Amino acid sequence: MDSNKEHLLENGNLKGTSSNEEEVHHGMTARQLSSSSLQNKSVPTLLPISVQNGKVRKVLINFQVVLLGTKLSVLLPTIPLSFVAVYCGFGKAWVFSMSLLGLTLLAERVSFLTEQVAYYTGPTVGGLLNATFGNATELIIAISALSQNKLRLLKYSLLGSVLSNLLLVLGTSLFCGGLANLRSEQKFERRQAHVNSLLLMLGAFCHMLPMLLQYAGDSTVKEGQILELSRALSIIMLLSYATYLFFQLWTHRTFFESLEESNDDEDDDVAVVGFWSGFVWLFVVTITTAWLSEYVVGTIEDASKSWGLSVSFLSLILVPILGNAAEHAGSIIFALKNKLDISLGVSLGSATQIAMFVVPSCVVVAWIMGINMDINFNLIETVSLALAVITTSIALQDGTSHYVKGLVLILCYIVIGICFFIFETPMDDDETKRMNMHWRLKPWMKE
Repeated sequence: MDSNKEHLLENGNLKGTSSNEEEVHHGMTARQLSSSSLQNKSVPTLLPISVQNGKVRKVLINFQVVLLGTKLSVLLPTIPLSFVAVYCGFGKAWVFSMSLLGLTLLAERVSFLTEQVAYYTGPTVGGLLNATFGNATELIIAISALSQNKLRLLKYSLLGSVLSNLLLVLGTSLFCGGLANLRSEQKFERRQAHVNSLLLMLGAFCHMLPMLLQYAGDSTVKEGQILELSRALSIIMLLSYATYLFFQLWTHRTFFESLEESNDDEDDDVAVVGFWSGFVWLFVVTITTAWLSEYVVGTIEDASKSWGLSVSFLSLILVPILGNAAEHAGSIIFALKNKLDISLGVSLGSATQIAMFVVPSCVVVAWIMGINMDINFNLIETVSLALAVITTSIALQDGTSHYVKGLVLILCYIVIGICFFIFETPMDDDETKRMNMHWRLKPWMKE
């Protein structure tokens, strides 16, 4: 067998061929299609020809495909450099930078490995796997912040992920897609966008009620009541997301079939990683992600002081952008190919998953851990979320797109970014309450 085909071997089959004993099925979601657009189609063959042992060759082939099979493999050195920076006592800002860049690669690899496992499980189980691991990076960072009792940082990172998907990712996709297809009208499936928009409106509604209850001016409202309301609303949000999965995977799958149809003209792909190998790699990557997330959460305040940027700006703007860079790039690539259904599936699907699954899950986990976490994101943050959802819903209501819509969404994101760059809120909840949630100007703004 030619050495340039060795990296395609898995379970005794060549990529592009199928075994008679086992038929591989897969159901690729929009997010998995986005990840596949960043795969390195020509992985360099680094496997020594002298290696003759079949099992050793398979292990080396898996190692090569998983770690080098993406265009983001240039970020691979940042993962060991993160550990080196910690154990050698480098500056906290360096640890934060290396860890965050490493998470960018790991987030893309989690999506890739989920896709590989989904090849063998079928669309239904594959969809459930995507629902579990689709936002694994955000969930792991959230749990890490929760374990360190940094609730404000947790809320900002989750809110930033929702805002970046709704405004930055979707806006950039519509803008680039509109410029690349000026002579043709870009259209997408409105039913899918409407379902996601409704869920996001429900999420914004649930976030606004605890905030309005706090600012209602009624002295009889106690903190415990806001916490109880948040926990009840979180359960409702989780139930609604479970209903959404049932709707998407069983009763109304035709609403989302356009994603598969829009990928028909692509090359037929088969799994390049075995079923059990995919699970093992998924476990290893998830553990590494958890480790780097601990570094990010533990050093973000020191990086804030070193760079002169507020923690709120770093956690709300910088961390979500770099953490989902691969997914964002894939969304833009499909928009350039006039495949907006996939781009919308990436941005709206990710925002829906974070708002309706990750956020309430964190509240429930905190409840189990004995930590009092609510879904009150405070005034300016909650208003930003509500306006982002409303603006996105209006932009997608007619089922067509052009570059002006994308530009407006991008400008909305820039406005929010400027707002959190100029102003900063304290990371300590007790200090926030003593200040009655008033924001503080940066020192250089007071001069």
